[in-house]
Amino acid sequence: MKIGLVRRGYSATGGAEAYLKRFAKALREAGHECLLFTSADWPASEWPYGEIEVVPGRSPKAFAAAIERARPRLRPHGACDYLFSLERIYACDAYRAGDGVHRAWLRRRDAFEPAWKRWTRGFNPKHRQLLELEARLFSSDGAGIVIANCRMVKEEIVREYGYPPSRIHVVYNGLPPMPPVEPGRREALRVEWGLSEADTAVFFAGSGWERKGLRAAVEAVNRMQGRPVLIVAGKGDPKAYGGSTARVRFLGPVKNMPACYAAADVFLLPTYYDPFSNACLEALAAGLPVVTTSANGVSEVLGACGDVIANPADSGAIARALEGWTDPERRVAIRPRLRELASRFTIEANVKATLAAMETNSAKPLV
Repeated sequence: MKIGLVRRGYSATGGAEAYLKRFAKALREAGHECLLFTSADWPASEWPYGEIEVVPGRSPKAFAAAIERARPRLRPHGACDYLFSLERIYACDAYRAGDGVHRAWLRRRDAFEPAWKRWTRGFNPKHRQLLELEARLFSSDGAGIVIANCRMVKEEIVREYGYPPSRIHVVYNGLPPMPPVEPGRREALRVEWGLSEADTAVFFAGSGWERKGLRAAVEAVNRMQGRPVLIVAGKGDPKAYGGSTARVRFLGPVKNMPACYAAADVFLLPTYYDPFSNACLEALAAGLPVVTTSANGVSEVLGACGDVIANPADSGAIARALEGWTDPERRVAIRPRLRELASRFTIEANVKATLAAMETNSAKPLV
């Protein structure tokens, strides 16, 4: 089959872009052809998996309208046999809701944004467009099926839009194997961070620090006993969170994430909304226990491999959970279990389950 894949925009470090490339590679290996419908900023050098069709439209709605105009010529016997979208558009055969539910996310933002931001958000055309597209996509003539990357997102789609739950398939994210870390890198990096082996290195990674709960993370580490240090990787304004102190280190954007995981002791993500954090999965694969919130899809599979906090703003609960992982013997004992859990969530397993879900509304076999 020739499968059309839809994604607007491009970021060299974007999770959706990385997933789409892995998925297209697997489709090619299964004998299918791929056609990428995207905006002009996607580099041709980053798509060795088939043809690219550039779709006009700078806004989400304009891009979706351009895809809709093109749909009549896609099937049958046209440019592609099946349309798989990672983007909110008007209609497709399958939609992967990797970004979650925008209406539910806006409601969650109310918990930490000041009132003036909530008021000005109503004038932002991007939010209005995404909500309009979402409503169309989850209507009876929108997406044929939906692939959600956690049960939380599935429940939000049903609750917010009344989309039939029987047409929503939960397929958790999957990752390729973690690259090895050179011997001695943990010790060298901890020296660079100004840490001794007796210090507990709490690692926080990602952009969008307000959404990911960095403020509560800083408060939690500052109220802990002993010698914990919060290591923050990612792009943001450290001054807005008190800057670097004896308890908090800001690294800025990091390229070698596996080395950071190796140098850390526990991973912290007190997020307000993450459909399924790949960073948490990477941390587990590196042998780090994870402390996160129930607003993260990873919480559905974490079990005893970490702690789940109900309220992202509860720095006291976060601190107590982290205290439980300051014992190095406990961390060493559970490390094999952490890595075993992460090993279940491979890109191969994700692709197989995604293709099986797509077959439920395909005229031809995909697997």
